[in-house]
Amino acid sequence: MSGSMFRNPIVLGFLALILLILVASTVAIVPETKQAVILRFENPVRTINRWQPNQPFGRTGAGLVLRVPFIDRLVWVDKRVLDVDLDNTQVLSTDQLRLSVDAYARFRVVDPLRMVVTAGSEERVGDQLRPLLGSALRNELGKRPFAALLSPERGQVMDNIQAGLQRQATQYGVQIVDVRIKRADLPDGSPLNSALDRMKTARQQEVATITAQGQKTAQIIRAEADANAAKIYAEAFNKDPDFYDFYRAMQSYRYTFGVNNDGKPRGETSLILSPNNAYLKEFQGRGR
Repeated sequence: MSGSMFRNPIVLGFLALILLILVASTVAIVPETKQAVILRFENPVRTINRWQPNQPFGRTGAGLVLRVPFIDRLVWVDKRVLDVDLDNTQVLSTDQLRLSVDAYARFRVVDPLRMVVTAGSEERVGDQLRPLLGSALRNELGKRPFAALLSPERGQVMDNIQAGLQRQATQYGVQIVDVRIKRADLPDGSPLNSALDRMKTARQQEVATITAQGQKTAQIIRAEADANAAKIYAEAFNKDPDFYDFYRAMQSYRYTFGVNNDGKPRGETSLILSPNNAYLKEFQGRGR
């Protein structure tokens, strides 16, 4: 009786279906791009193919995995970098400008077991990170003027936002890879015009401050140079007063009868002086 039952094609098909379901419930294939968390009676048991830094492709824990059929459940978690977008977030800067900011964060699940326990799925992780990203944006941009987003300081702003978001995101088992602001605009109309006027005034004041500082520095340098020159002249005079008189006379002659500092002639100069004039004594030479 039993032998004839196993020869029945309907029975064989039913047994093959049961066997196929049993194998499918026991064996699973974990791809390279996925991590898997095994839940037994909804309690986490172990993690398969967890992401590791600098892990060579093909040498991970991916492949066949066995589980207890109808008892264990697999939760799939992506190993690749994921995105979370934040649009039209209102931020108030230190110069009392209300900004409309669009930003995004890129993250990777590095602790899938914690992610499953705290959030449950990748979609819910994104939902949890979105308000945290908004809070990190408001905290950092609220400390800075709007002009900081238009200057090289923007890179430091991004790093601070990423660090602030990472402190909150660790509880979900994720690593923040990057944070970027896509757009930060002022509302159209008078707020925008007022902001531009204030930025222009601030830059003009900065130019005036830099110019004044440069003039002050130039005066200090010029005074120090004059003092050094006077010191050198004094030392030369003490060493050889006759040579000093001769040198100063040559300078005076050059200025009076010679050329300008740029090498151009001064033109015709006529002086009527007595041969015994003290100013012309260096022309006459000195008696030995």
